[in-house]
Amino acid sequence: MRKLILGCFLVLFLLSVVSYQLLVTSSFAATCDVADCSSPDDCQNKIAECQQLLSAYSPAQSKNKEQLAALEKQVRNTENLIKAAEAQIKKVEKDIFDREVKLAYQQEVFNAKVRSFYIRSQRASLFLLLLASDNAANLARELSYRLAATQEDKRMIVSITQDLAKLKTDKEKLDANKIWLAKIKQDVGQQTAFLRKEVEKVDSFLGTISGKIASLTAKQQALLTARAGTFTTSVGEVPVSSIPCSGPPGTPTFCDPGSGVWFASFSFGAWTHRKGLSQYGARGRAEAGQNFEQILQAYYGRGTVDKDTGGTIAVFGFGNLDFENYYLSGIAEMPSSWNKEALKAQAVAARSYAYRYKLEGRAICTTQACQVFSKAKADNPPAEWRQAVQETKGKVVEGVTAFYSSTAGGYLTTSGWDTTDGQGGPGFATRAWESKAGSPWFYSSWFSQNYTSGSAKCGRSHPWLNQEEIADILNAWLVLNKNGSDERILPVTINQCPIGGVSGNPYSLNELREKTNSLGGAFTSVNSISVTYSSSGETGSLNFETNKGGIAISGSEFKQAFNLRAPGYISIRSPLFNIETK
Repeated sequence: MRKLILGCFLVLFLLSVVSYQLLVTSSFAATCDVADCSSPDDCQNKIAECQQLLSAYSPAQSKNKEQLAALEKQVRNTENLIKAAEAQIKKVEKDIFDREVKLAYQQEVFNAKVRSFYIRSQRASLFLLLLASDNAANLARELSYRLAATQEDKRMIVSITQDLAKLKTDKEKLDANKIWLAKIKQDVGQQTAFLRKEVEKVDSFLGTISGKIASLTAKQQALLTARAGTFTTSVGEVPVSSIPCSGPPGTPTFCDPGSGVWFASFSFGAWTHRKGLSQYGARGRAEAGQNFEQILQAYYGRGTVDKDTGGTIAVFGFGNLDFENYYLSGIAEMPSSWNKEALKAQAVAARSYAYRYKLEGRAICTTQACQVFSKAKADNPPAEWRQAVQETKGKVVEGVTAFYSSTAGGYLTTSGWDTTDGQGGPGFATRAWESKAGSPWFYSSWFSQNYTSGSAKCGRSHPWLNQEEIADILNAWLVLNKNGSDERILPVTINQCPIGGVSGNPYSLNELREKTNSLGGAFTSVNSISVTYSSSGETGSLNFETNKGGIAISGSEFKQAFNLRAPGYISIRSPLFNIETK
């Protein structure tokens, strides 16, 4: 019985521990929601976030289910033990009943024996005196008989007394075991039901996330993908000029929107995954005296290794090309006029990226979807670029995917802050290597359809929003915040300037004001905006002074509302952004 008790309590303890773990898992706050998807890159990020949640939860849920199966087996074992305990208790109960019946008779015998013992004790003396007048032999026999009878009575009295005491103890233990067993059965039942419920909750949660991924893709991906861009720019052989009127006040590319109060969003970097090597960052580092190994170490966290890179690589549209002597000579990803060490870092990055294709026998594309290859450049490579390739021949960065892009905005998810001191905080923009290298995309406002200077602008000559327009974005935020989703939160210009082929029935400014008035009051004016940045390379929060007083909004929520509602092609392109006031 003791082993049974310990075994049951051990199972209950394991059930409690795993139930608690499942409770933590199922109550974990998920953030992937339709309303969280606010720009092309943000939508992709949210879908990736949902997929990461699925990836994170699914193995844990599989483990939970394995544990549940194992524990349910233990529960079944425990239930069998409980049944065995019940059978034992019933057996003990029957035994006690039989003993009670038997002892009820023995109680009568006991009482008779006590009376007989007492009578014998009282009569013994008189009888022995009478018997003494007879002969000595008879006296001896009688004394021996009476002594034996008295001893038997005493033994029986002691035995019956012990049996009665043990019966009382066993009955008390039986009653305690019955209470304990009832409690164990209740606890095991509750714990098992709780455990099954928690697994069901996680299953439901995972199903909800999958549904949200589908919802995000079907409902908003076309609009949001086009809004933020789906590809990564690199510098190219000839740098793309910065978009006119995209700069902040005091810069050559600033265009004054006119009198009054105006606001514009400025993204730190854009059109980039923010991974691997920053080309403008490499340029800044090279100009500061870093060699290509130091640059690669900074961005990839490791140096180069020597590999046998001879042979050919399959290239779409060109067949098999000599890898070192022809293909790499035609990589058009960085101006050949840049610092030699930056060119060598680029040569190693390009080689490392393509080397995977070479090893796996896959054909590599010739656009920015892979890396740009120019046959004209390969036929007649600039001397500086040819030298950078030759001087790094066979050198690759191993163990990482050698991503690179033009401008990440001062922060890369793979290496952190890309600044002279490796820190963020106040003044990070002036310390950023991309800023020092003069990247035209380091700090830019976006109001054109794509990143080229001649792309469509939906009739706008600048990216600045007036008070009514910025208040309208706050109203969009309020509706999303209250309702979680609203398909009419679209740019008012969506039908005149479709984005990604999407059209719809957007609220007018007046309609959205009326909508928000029903939700506690509309924003009608914004006087000032201040921004704070997080240590993880994102805009943390924005503080607004409005007609409704001060209000704080997280960077991700504002970016979502902005990219869903801002007119034309105006958008926030990066998680790290600022709002300028003019």
